[in-house]
Amino acid sequence: MANAPLFSIEPFEDDSAGPAVRGMLHRPHGPSTRGLVLTHGAGSDCEAPLLRALAGAFALGGVTVLRCDLPFRQARSVGPPSPATAVRDRDGLRRAVGALRSLVGAVSLGGHSYGGRQASMLLAENPALAETLLLLSYPLHPPRRPRELRTEHFPALRTPTLFVHGSRDPFGNVEELSKAIERIPARTQLVAIDGVGHDLGRGGPDTPAASIVAAFRRLAEA
Repeated sequence: MANAPLFSIEPFEDDSAGPAVRGMLHRPHGPSTRGLVLTHGAGSDCEAPLLRALAGAFALGGVTVLRCDLPFRQARSVGPPSPATAVRDRDGLRRAVGALRSLVGAVSLGGHSYGGRQASMLLAENPALAETLLLLSYPLHPPRRPRELRTEHFPALRTPTLFVHGSRDPFGNVEELSKAIERIPARTQLVAIDGVGHDLGRGGPDTPAASIVAAFRRLAEA
């Protein structure tokens, strides 16, 4: 007899108020008191291989994961977000945290690139919204424009934060990110992945999903 799956994946939708929350819910088979909202970058959606791989790894560790589409992606299936939609995207993340909190107790928030940046800005404004923060390939600056830092909100970020960054990321190298993190008053940790770029290996063999989950758990329990 084949082994039973260790977690289930099911569609999730909540449009009861404000921006709709739409995505996929990974439910561990067994008790789960922790949750993670995980969202995507500017050119992707919640079906990104990286998000699928990490959601599965977290679910194997007993965490209920909601990987969701930001409002800009719900509005159109392709194309990058506009600066004009950023506030609504953050509101969508706030709604997603609330929706997941109705299923589990403690909720963390995370995202890849643009999604992570919006998550960090949201928690800088509302530090009590989530327990911990996971930032995958934080877009420190546009490629080849290192002076245009996206760190204005870092001094207001008081949520324990795990950064996961590739050594070949054109949106900021590991050394630049290490220096920028010094502005954050909360507990932080940086996991550098050698040899990968902004996509962090696309959730394949070069993405140490289990190590990321373990590092995030250590940060949450410290």
